[in-house]
Amino acid sequence: MDAAALREEAREVRKRILVTIGEAGLGHVGGDLSVTDILTTLFFGVLDVEPAAPQAPGRDRFILSKGHCAAALYTVLARRGFFEEAELSTFMKPLSRLNGHPNRRKVPGVEANTGPLGHGLPIAAGAAMGARLKGETWRTFCVTGDGELQEGSNWEAMMFAGHQQLSNLTLITDRNGLQQGARVDDTNDLSPLGEKLAAFGWEVRDIDGHDHAALLDALGRPGTTKPVFVLARTVKGKGVSFMENGVEWHHKVPSAEQIEAGLKELSR
Repeated sequence: MDAAALREEAREVRKRILVTIGEAGLGHVGGDLSVTDILTTLFFGVLDVEPAAPQAPGRDRFILSKGHCAAALYTVLARRGFFEEAELSTFMKPLSRLNGHPNRRKVPGVEANTGPLGHGLPIAAGAAMGARLKGETWRTFCVTGDGELQEGSNWEAMMFAGHQQLSNLTLITDRNGLQQGARVDDTNDLSPLGEKLAAFGWEVRDIDGHDHAALLDALGRPGTTKPVFVLARTVKGKGVSFMENGVEWHHKVPSAEQIEAGLKELSR
């Protein structure tokens, strides 16, 4: 897909996220909406994956480290064809495989069980190293939240990947500036984030995380001799005006009236 098509696909993804979370009565809608453009661009414009063969050996690997935003990942996977979109209505229901955090043993297209923050990037770094050792050309991508970077395990993985010059690894941080209950910078200031990753031996690409053309460019190119860090500046609750930049929407379920209002905004 080109940038214009991705923009329209992301609009549909956001609408389905609202419906899915509304039906479940559970979810993390603010972070789901902030990461939507990143996930849509990856799965419809960048990743070498095949829904009919989700375990194909030469596939690219994608790990959603901020696993609490599973509704966004499930929606994109369904629309990409990994499973039927109707199954999204089972999200968080008893015995559903679409749990609140993704499970690689149950959901096609999921590469790692995530939820406890700080786990995804170490797994991704290991996958990238494994590809190098095997002489494989597939790439590994990992999305973290910015509040998640307060977990020290991420920084150990960053040091390892920089030292090993894992140019087949791309880390994308959903830099929406908010975490549960507070602003990230008020909790534990990460700035200057790009400069820190550069000092750890990463190639830094600082972009608007809602600009599909910029995302295609930043995610489409592997590193030359360094791992790639995409600092994606986003808005929590993006696309629904009354949710945007609202810390309360980290883990708040919209009412039926709010879902209707949000769907109207996204349909304009």
